[in-house]
Amino acid sequence: MTIQSRMTSVLALTLVAASIQTARAETASSSFQVGMSVVATCSISAADMTFNGITTGTTSQNDADSTLSVNCSNGAPYAVSLSNGSNFSGGRRLEGGGSFINYALFKDSSRTAEWSLASPISAMGSGTTQVHTVYGRIPAGQAVPNMGNYADTIVATVSY
Repeated sequence: MTIQSRMTSVLALTLVAASIQTARAETASSSFQVGMSVVATCSISAADMTFNGITTGTTSQNDADSTLSVNCSNGAPYAVSLSNGSNFSGGRRLEGGGSFINYALFKDSSRTAEWSLASPISAMGSGTTQVHTVYGRIPAGQAVPNMGNYADTIVATVSY
């Protein structure tokens, strides 16, 4: 056998072996899921509330308001509650120099529905900032013996 015929035989055998391997090749498959979680998010910011100044003596009714800006994901239900404040004792109180002035916070402009931890407001997120007004009232008839600044700190909390 000549070199050329040997090379032709080797080439033929190589092609046969390759075709046998290709014919015997098998495959296996598996599938997998692709996904993600989309969760709600909310933020809240509050503006200070300042009542009009009064003189010592007896309080007259004094109203003020403030706003809470809430931004929650579109379609996310949320609730906003207000803490009792740092001077609470049977009710919310402003403190100044050891003296106190009672006040209340409300959900409505007629000041009939108190806003508290136990009585939050509820709303649905829109994906944009929603503004909620907090209505405050110092009731008339309280004795105010001391001059000075009176204050309290309220924490507004958004739950979603």
